Amino acid sequence: MRERQFYILILLLCAAPLKPAAQDTVKRHVLHEVQVSTQAPPSETYTSTPTQVVTTEKIEQTGAVQLSDAVKQMNGVTLKDYGGVGGIKTMSARGLGSQFSQLIIDGVAVNDCQNGQIDLGRYLLGNSAYVSFSNAQHDEPLQSARAFAAGNVVLMETQRPAVRGKRLFNLKVGAEGGSFHLYSPTLSWEHRINKKLSYTLWGNYISTKGNYPFTLYYTASQEDSSSRERRENSRMWMATADANLFYTINPRHELTAKVHYMQSRHELPGPVVYYTRKCSEHSEDRLFFAQARYQYTGRRVRAQALLKYQQTNDLYEDTAAASRTLNTYRQQEAYVSGTAVYRPADGLKISLATDGVYNTLRSNLAKNNAVWRLSSLNVLAAAYDNSWLSVSANILATIASEHAETADDNTASLDRGYRRLSPYVGFNVKPFKRLGLRLRYFFKENYRIPNFNEMYYFSITRELQPEKALQHNVGITWVERLVRDTSRRVDTRLQLTADAYYNRVSDKLIAIPVQNMFLWSMINLGRVDIYGVDVKVDVTAKVRRCTITVGGSYAYQNATDRTVENTKTYGHQIPYTPRNSGGASLYVETPWVDIGYTAMIVGSRYYRQQNTAETMLNPYCDQGVSLGHTFRFKNGSSLKLKGQVLNLFDVQYEIVRSYPMMGRNYRLSATFEL
Repeated sequence: MRERQFYILILLLCAAPLKPAAQDTVKRHVLHEVQVSTQAPPSETYTSTPTQVVTTEKIEQTGAVQLSDAVKQMNGVTLKDYGGVGGIKTMSARGLGSQFSQLIIDGVAVNDCQNGQIDLGRYLLGNSAYVSFSNAQHDEPLQSARAFAAGNVVLMETQRPAVRGKRLFNLKVGAEGGSFHLYSPTLSWEHRINKKLSYTLWGNYISTKGNYPFTLYYTASQEDSSSRERRENSRMWMATADANLFYTINPRHELTAKVHYMQSRHELPGPVVYYTRKCSEHSEDRLFFAQARYQYTGRRVRAQALLKYQQTNDLYEDTAAASRTLNTYRQQEAYVSGTAVYRPADGLKISLATDGVYNTLRSNLAKNNAVWRLSSLNVLAAAYDNSWLSVSANILATIASEHAETADDNTASLDRGYRRLSPYVGFNVKPFKRLGLRLRYFFKENYRIPNFNEMYYFSITRELQPEKALQHNVGITWVERLVRDTSRRVDTRLQLTADAYYNRVSDKLIAIPVQNMFLWSMINLGRVDIYGVDVKVDVTAKVRRCTITVGGSYAYQNATDRTVENTKTYGHQIPYTPRNSGGASLYVETPWVDIGYTAMIVGSRYYRQQNTAETMLNPYCDQGVSLGHTFRFKNGSSLKLKGQVLNLFDVQYEIVRSYPMMGRNYRLSATFEL
């Protein structure tokens, strides 16, 4: 015990940021650094890694409520949705699996040591400035080592108080209602105490019965008998509270802090199986975290320190009389991170990032009821950029040790250790001075340690190797102004991105639900090869007082098992990964009405390792339309009304086998801002 405490103390001391040396206080240099605001979304074209951004404006246009609503707009991302507002929602990209994706809120990573994947339905967008998604990593030297270590990164940034002029506060009250008893009120308060100090309070409650109708087909071909049924045992509610503090000490020093709490209860309808109406399961979740971020900005040195404590309590209960089950899990995390960036010459940056993480998980299970893991992530990075070229490289050192205790006296405690060096290199170049064309490439190696569920639950201890992924990407970005006529107030802009990639995953782990959304089975594939193409184009035209935005995307992904030749699954597409997917969108903003249209197209997938006609899930196209208008009053207040029809043509489809998605449904929302 003393030895473990000693290692924790050493890890925390090592993770402290480098103390910046005294710097020249020439005013113009300080202002030059401060203009890089944390609120500015990442660039989609100037990065070496493919990056997509959903801004506040687009969140409002699409009516996105949950983080999953924003993520499913990202090209090349596979979203697993277990049905309705309350269903679990996880994501994967380019065949890497959801555990490779890292969610980062205000610079601090969100973690789940139990299953390694984040339920995107737990996080709402009501107070977000933007959401971005980057393959491999985010192109920013001032980030945590956890962010460098991710296979894919989802960034959420909290909206800062937008108090203007002599006003000291903003108040926003909203309510949304929809089909199947969906109800969701929201309250937001922004207060500027003085020029340096401000805070925001935000709260939301969402509930639904989720008893939407669907067609139950009695054969896999869906050409035989069927009946019209309703989803049962689908009620859910979720309450979220979020408080944020923003303190600009002076132009060089800034401190932000966040306290977040979420509590929910979900009935678990389980898979739809003929002659089965089991409705006796539910889960309860409580999530709390408190975090702080300190940033220093000097003429040649930038630094940040992150602190976080997170606690998650999960409960699963099956109240069936024959097999009553109650499982409880409590996980805690203590996290500290420090990063320093030094600029020895114009365009050149050298950074060092160190993270220390201590995770524990306790449960009421008979075996492996207490597990802890101590991790250290260290990154040394260098980057150079000018007007036509940016090059970056880093090396990540992963060191971790874990210990599992058991309530069974006949089983000895288990100890494991992990060590790995993982490199990254990328560049972005502009070959033509007057053409908005850029070329980019990156290579990255990822190393993912199995999570606690994969290693120890349920009831058995597995001997699993960490997943190792190699990522290669080559692509182009093109931004061009097509038409500009100031006299007629016409401005048209084109943005195109196209990327081809190849990934190789060794010791690939795939999780598939066994009998409900809580119990999973692990499948370990020796090797998976993934190659594909992502293409996205957006055209924005401003004509007088109207703005028209048209977008389209296409993704091809071939992710096949390459473990052992001459087996039944060799060369077959891995489960739940579509080869073809894409989308289209159209938004028209006018002084009178805002109109939106979206379409999401997903090709056929397979829900088992062996690809056959019986294991194939049919392709589908999910379309939606929206209408909205904002009324503005003389006192500066406003009222925004919005209506949506989702799944416009009532298409029945499944993202996960036997979990039918919601058909046509409606949403109405009203937001008053003072």
